[in-house]
Amino acid sequence: MTRDRLLRARILAVDDQAPNLRLIERLLGSAGFQSIQTTTSGREALAIFEQSPPDLIVLDLHMPELDGFGVLELLRPWVGGSAYLPALVVTADQDPVVRQRALALGAKDFLSKPFNRTEVVLRILNLLETRYLYLQLQEHKQALEATVRSRTRELELARLETLDRLALAADYRDDSTGAHTRRVGDLSARLAELTGVVESQVELLQRAAPLHDIGKVGLPDALLLKAGPLDPEEVAVMQTHPRIGARILSRSRVGLLVLAEEIAATHHERWDGGGYPAGLSGDRIPIAGRIVALADSFDAMTHPRRYKPHVSLDEALVEIERESGRHFEPRLVDALFRLNDLGELRRLLG
Repeated sequence: MTRDRLLRARILAVDDQAPNLRLIERLLGSAGFQSIQTTTSGREALAIFEQSPPDLIVLDLHMPELDGFGVLELLRPWVGGSAYLPALVVTADQDPVVRQRALALGAKDFLSKPFNRTEVVLRILNLLETRYLYLQLQEHKQALEATVRSRTRELELARLETLDRLALAADYRDDSTGAHTRRVGDLSARLAELTGVVESQVELLQRAAPLHDIGKVGLPDALLLKAGPLDPEEVAVMQTHPRIGARILSRSRVGLLVLAEEIAATHHERWDGGGYPAGLSGDRIPIAGRIVALADSFDAMTHPRRYKPHVSLDEALVEIERESGRHFEPRLVDALFRLNDLGELRRLLG
């Protein structure tokens, strides 16, 4: 820390005796300090701090009306805060209790009256150097924290992008546009919102739902690329993809992947228990699995695949209403129809 910077520090002296203030001004001025402000009023000191806090305060302890303790109380947000703004208390009182009280209120050092001029300058220089070193440390800490936040954001974006691309990789096996996973995520989020799922889980569901078919990366191309209907043996192989997907996503401690594992495992279960792989029914199927089951089915109906043509929105709604209480939870079907009434389904069809 250069001496020139220390001498440019802003110093405030507070003493009810004007001659004492003039003495401090002369002493500090002769030492080279360039910015010295004085006041005989503790309350004026508060106004000065509110407008432009100094770098150090020299404070007389025993004053009428508002003494040094009262001034320290008023200035506690600055003197007792985290910026290490030092208060140098000037007093002739050697009572340990008095000094302990001043220290408790934020005082950093003491000058005993009558004071030695050289000691005054050295103590002030030491306190200012400590203050500036502390401020440098705080700036360095803030810069490090900003860097950590930036890196954390980058890692989070990279993680989410990796998951999105993983979902696309699975989707391209069925959908050459790769848009199916995005549409399923968007529709799942809206269904969740309409059925009272908390906001944080809605966002998580929107991110996790596109991974519902990740297990298809474990299926043979001949099966996925087949243009016609599957035979019974092929159907059995196809129905293994929920368990494959769950295994791929298993044992994660990341909330998004834990939810994605649950969805991958349960999005082909049916409300009436006739689904696969576990034959779960009703509320035994996790809500995320129930939601994605409907979103996935609706999107598959309304978009062409190599093995089947698509149907119109109205035809899809008729089929879904027919399957309410069988394939799909009735409450979710009602939510889908509310989205249609709001005109959102055509937009979500993409």
